[in-house]
This record gives sequence, structure tokens and C-alpha cells, in this order.
Amino acid sequence: MKSKKKKFGGCRDIISDLPDSLICHILSFLPTKEAASTSVLAKRWKPLLAFVPNLDFDDSIYLHPPMTYEQRRTNARSFMRFVDSVLALQGNARINRFHLMGKHISDELWVLEWIPNVLKRGVSDIYLNVSSFWESFESKFYPLPQEIFVSKTLVRLKIQFDDGVNIDVEGDVSLPKLKTLHLDYFKIKTSTFNKLLCGCYALEELVLINLIWDEPSEPEPCCVTVSLPTLKRLNFCRFDRFDEGNKNVSMSFNNPNLVNIEYFDSIADSYLQVSFDSLVEVRLGLRLTTDQDFNQWFENEHYLFPKEKSNVTNLLTGLRHVKTLYLSDESLQVLGCCRDTIPVFDNLIELTVETKPDVIWKPLPAILKSCPNLVTLVFEGLHHIFTDRCEDEDGCLCRYRTGAEMEVVARTCLSSSAVKVLKIVNFGEISDDGDDDDDDDADDEDGGIVHGLKEQIEQVKHFLEKMPNLEQVILEYYYTSNDEEVMKVFNKLQKFRGVASANCKLQLISKNLSLSSNMSD
Repeated sequence: MKSKKKKFGGCRDIISDLPDSLICHILSFLPTKEAASTSVLAKRWKPLLAFVPNLDFDDSIYLHPPMTYEQRRTNARSFMRFVDSVLALQGNARINRFHLMGKHISDELWVLEWIPNVLKRGVSDIYLNVSSFWESFESKFYPLPQEIFVSKTLVRLKIQFDDGVNIDVEGDVSLPKLKTLHLDYFKIKTSTFNKLLCGCYALEELVLINLIWDEPSEPEPCCVTVSLPTLKRLNFCRFDRFDEGNKNVSMSFNNPNLVNIEYFDSIADSYLQVSFDSLVEVRLGLRLTTDQDFNQWFENEHYLFPKEKSNVTNLLTGLRHVKTLYLSDESLQVLGCCRDTIPVFDNLIELTVETKPDVIWKPLPAILKSCPNLVTLVFEGLHHIFTDRCEDEDGCLCRYRTGAEMEVVARTCLSSSAVKVLKIVNFGEISDDGDDDDDDDADDEDGGIVHGLKEQIEQVKHFLEKMPNLEQVILEYYYTSNDEEVMKVFNKLQKFRGVASANCKLQLISKNLSLSSNMSD
């Protein structure tokens, strides 16, 4: 029945003339708390909340302005009761989205009780980001409801609990419509993990963060398999505090349509299969285990056993078709033991290298020689440690002087490089540990430039001199807002004009300035 037209201050109330279904659609774009508040506008709006298909709950509005501990605890429970009341009001009405951002949740199990409610109502999108109101010194790993593993409607599932969740599937897994799965901080058995992925027939995006293998301290050898023909993006990140659970765990990847992978983990027991036929971008954070890292101090660069080196080579061989590659500082440490077995990356056109004060550059020459078609080389930071390897012709990329004449060591890996664009992010970043700076003097006698920064400038000059195909050098220098200091650095760089390849241009970008110069003349 059409409602009567109302006027407010001489203006017609157009919204009240809209059909209920359209008003519900409008309300679905609001946070649920605000949607509920619209009931004060008109009595007709009050029951419409029961039919809003998208629910977005955020407890932050219950915690402002700043309040006492008792007030926050009371409001935290009020938020939980509000969610309960909305779910009760809606009854069995169909729902599309259930999002909950709770930074001060008083009861995580209470949150998990809402999942079966929304699943039976045909929800397609669940997002839970939950932090406990109570300070906890030990993760509880709450069990996920079994109903979540047999949903016929779920398309997107994202779960992050600060106290962790435990995934234990009692029966089969069947998630025929699931395309996106994000799990952050969870415990799972390797056998359950394989079962879970086997039941995701349409998965396109898989993000696994802070994964803990729920296995005995001395487990039997087992294999984790990620084989999904529909998968396009994979993010698999396990951090060092979970390395103990990696013992006797082998990995197998067979994803013909995967385009993007981010893989941060310690070296697996073995890589049985690594097959990526469509790979475009890789972010690799491969690290040594605590034992392997300890051994290097006693066996110099021979701290990986042949099997471990073979494992790394197998992984790299499976990634060799990539076009864009990011290597973390930990990956450099690992590749430092495998310089002689790095495969050729024929398709690689952009390489980014993260440098840190405690990681040396010894794998970089071998990496550059393995990338014959590389166009862009990016350094995140320009931290460098001088070691015995710097004396060798292709033991490093640094500007190292040796002999009575103090001649710069030739680097064939640079002179043969096809790189056209060199970019240094965080240029000017100086470590507090003194590794970048062998001199404690505050200023350089030429231009008032600190010694650590002077070393980086000299390294840039080395790249300009030795890389014959350079066309562009970009330095992002954001560590000062003093434009006068930026100009001093730029003037120092301009003194290197004429040493670079023909038509090479240098650009120095700071917070306030963007300066450029043709370096070839």
C-alpha cells in the first residue's frame, strides 16, 4: 500500500515514497548501527532493518570518546547484545554479507555462535576481525563451527582472531562456490589442510597468514599440497616463531593458472613439485631455520647441506618463469648458499631486493647473471657490509678498492647487465648499528654530507660507471625535510655527469623536491 506523502519544511519527503525493497538496499550500504538509528526518521523504517541483506558491525563507535575501563567493559558487552538483537530481529531473512570488526570483544566464542546463524540464511560473504577485550598471555585457538566447511553459498571467507582459531574438520569439506579464503593465525593438521583445499573447487584467492601446523614435536613425514587449477593468487606466510612445526613437512604446488604468489616461510623439508605455468609476480621471503642460521657462523658459507640446497633450487626452478620478483633480505641470506645453482630467469624484467644491515650481497652477482633480460632493478635500502667476498671479481656489487693503486674491483655482473632502470627506495637510510658507516665523523668535508650517506652516493656513482645500459636512475630520498640538505646531495651527484651511459637521466625525489639531471654529459 502506498504511503502518504509527507512534507518537512515545505519540502516533499521523497524517500518515504520509495518501495521497501529500495530503502533496504540503501540501508545495506550503511554500518548496521547507523542503519538501525534511521528508525527514528519514521515508524515505517523501523521494521525494515529486519530485511537489510548486508550487515556491517564495528565496535569502535562504542568506545569513543575515551572512557574508563568499566565503561569500556560495559560497552563491549552492549555491542555483543546489539549484534544478537539484530540477528534475532531478522529471524530467517536471507543475508548476503556479515562483516564484524571487533577490537574489544568480550567473548570470542559468542562471536563464533553467530556463524551458524548467518550460514543457514545463505550468507555469501563472511569477514571476522576479532581482538579480545581481555588481555591474554596465551592463544586459545577457538574451534571453528563445522557448518562453515559445508556451506553451499559462501563465496568469500576472511577470519582473523588475535587469539587464534583451530580448524578441525570432522567430515568432508564441500565449499563449491568459495572463491576467496583468508585465514590469519590458525592451527591445523597437515591432513586437515589438504582436505580443506580439496573441498574448495572454485577457489581463486588463498591467503594464509600465521599458519601453525598442529603436529607432534617429532612428526612423521607428511606433504602439504596446494593444487588448485582455479587459483590465481596465493599468499602463504609463516613467520619464524612457527618454524618448529615445519619439521618433516614437504610442500607440493601445482597451480597452472596462478598469477601472483607471496611465499614467506623457512625452507621446507622438500619441494616435491613446484609448477606455476602462468606466474607473473612473486614475493619471496625464504629464510633459514634457527639451526641453519646458527650453523653459518661455524661453516662460513657452506651451512646448507646438499639436500637443503637442492630444495631451494627446486623451489626457484618452479618460479623461474616469473616476470616480477621481490627478494626479502632473508631470501638473500638463503641464496647466498646457492649461488652456483640459481636457475636462469629468462622472463624476469623487474627485480626488487630488500637490503638490511646484517645481510651481505654475495648472491647478487649470480642473481644478476641469471636474469639476462632484466630491465628494472630496485633496491629497498642500500645497506651493505664489507666482507672478504667483496674482493672477488663477482663476489659482490659494491664499489671496493684493492691493491697498491686502490683500483676499484671490476664487476662483470654489472658490465654485462641489461638493466635500464635503477631505483633505490629509502635512499639515505642509515642504520643505527654503524654497519653502513665505518666512520663516526658527523660530516663529510666536501659539502657537509654524513659519511654513511656519502658511501651510498659513491655506490650510486659505481652503478653509473659500470652499468652500460642504464637510462634512468631514481633515488627516493625521504629521510630529511631540509631542502638545503637535499640540494647538497643533488649537487654531489651532479659531479658524476659524464661517467654514465649515453642519455642516462638521474632523478632525486624528496618530500618537497623532485630534481633531475642528464648524467651522460
